[in-house]
Amino acid sequence: MTATASLALRTKLMPTTTALRAATALLWRPDGLRQRYPRYLAAMHPVVRASVPLLERAAERCAELDDPAARRLAAYCLRHAAEERDHDAWLLDDLAAAGSRPAAVPHPVAVELAGAQYYRIEHEHPVTLLGYIAVLEGNAPGPRLADRLAEATGLPGAAFRTLREHAELDGGHLDDLHRVLDALALPPDLRTAVSVSALHTADLLTRLFLSLAADPGGHP
Repeated sequence: MTATASLALRTKLMPTTTALRAATALLWRPDGLRQRYPRYLAAMHPVVRASVPLLERAAERCAELDDPAARRLAAYCLRHAAEERDHDAWLLDDLAAAGSRPAAVPHPVAVELAGAQYYRIEHEHPVTLLGYIAVLEGNAPGPRLADRLAEATGLPGAAFRTLREHAELDGGHLDDLHRVLDALALPPDLRTAVSVSALHTADLLTRLFLSLAADPGGHP
């Protein structure tokens, strides 16, 4: 029996799990965490800020395609855009509560994370965005992470809203994405394109976390 598209995607992503988890562990290690956490927020802000525009552009591209899967995909993108709206404002509030502000120059890997998706939406197919979202929401913060970081850093609880909210929301969002991916009945070439997008995203996210963990300035 042929594996579903969502199961095939999860299987292809399994080899990336070890490296990404190791990078995450380094990011959240106790030493230097008080200074590192605001840099993490600042690095993630451009990624989160790009979420709604990416989803809306993917929906627009779907309307331009003579594609049987496009209508269902467009509906998902618009629904998910509504769910993600204003999450970048949460990050700004978290930064302010942590006594910090957005980076004047976005982290280059954060730019690459979002920028690769703009390319794929415009020049490949908007369905590739599902691979990107699957990685980001499949590696959401755990339910106790915000409390652990608040205790370790001494920062106020208001600095951790984004982590708390995404720990609650992203599991359901990922389930929804998997249902949509399976319902699209994509041809093999588009299933491959989704997987390539996901693998690239996992590699970039690992690089971003390692950069933040290794360098006091948070840049490569």
